[in-house]
Amino acid sequence: MNNLDSHILKIINEELSRKDSAYNIRKDGKSIERASTDNIKIESKTDKDGIDIYVKEGTINGYVHIPVILTKSGFSDKVYNDFHIEKNSIVVINAGCGIHNDAHKDSSHNGIHRFFIGENSYVKYIEKHYGEGDGDGKRILDPVTEVYLGKNATLEMDTAQIKGVSSTIRQTKAVLEDGAKLVIGEKIMTHDNQTAKTIFEVTLNGSNSSAKVTSRSVATDKSHQEFISNVIGNNECFAHVECDAIIKDEASVTSDPKITANHIDARLIHEATIGKIAGEQLIKLMTLGLSKKKAEETIINGFLK
Repeated sequence: MNNLDSHILKIINEELSRKDSAYNIRKDGKSIERASTDNIKIESKTDKDGIDIYVKEGTINGYVHIPVILTKSGFSDKVYNDFHIEKNSIVVINAGCGIHNDAHKDSSHNGIHRFFIGENSYVKYIEKHYGEGDGDGKRILDPVTEVYLGKNATLEMDTAQIKGVSSTIRQTKAVLEDGAKLVIGEKIMTHDNQTAKTIFEVTLNGSNSSAKVTSRSVATDKSHQEFISNVIGNNECFAHVECDAIIKDEASVTSDPKITANHIDARLIHEATIGKIAGEQLIKLMTLGLSKKKAEETIINGFLK
């Protein structure tokens, strides 16, 4: 890796230096560094481009890092990664992609991730997306996440689009069994003419399963964002979906919720709030000596925390 690679890795995956971690670093379509541990094995797929990550039953405090770097302008990358988490395990998974594009051709990455999470296991999944470069070629990220949660399993998923991504379509699909729990926190910021679309489809099949999806976004300049959710309750279950967005300048945001209850004890809630920065917040900060621009930045940073 060179200095540019290290710079991008530090932004999208700050904890890669952990010595007890299993990891796979992918650059411009190829795995350049990899390590497994006693309890976590990473193996290349034989039928397609990608890896399988195997976590042994009873693994406690396991760490996995699978960052992706793109530095070639005009390069299109697609990878298939499957996570096999056996029961009674606790694992933290760090992913994410950084694209550096200094030229005129579009660069893109499409990561298709599938999670098979066993009974009583807990997984924390962190994914950061970032783009940079002086070229006018686009930086495109279109991730697909599929989650299958076994009995009493939990997935906490934190995703963030930091900046510099020209366009993204993020698709997340989850199926929950008895007692399973899904918690998703999404943060997105767009500017210029950027576009971002997120699609969530959650199916609660299990008794006492639950899901909480929270999306916080800021759209500025002439950017556009779209939030789509579809929650299906097929058993006694609970789900809460919340979409909160701040718009500035000529930006626009669309929220399209759908909830379907196929069981008398399915409790499903969707909330959406879209609007500008509240005037009283600006005034309060400006009376403390902040400029309007600095006050707006402070409010936005706090909103996306």
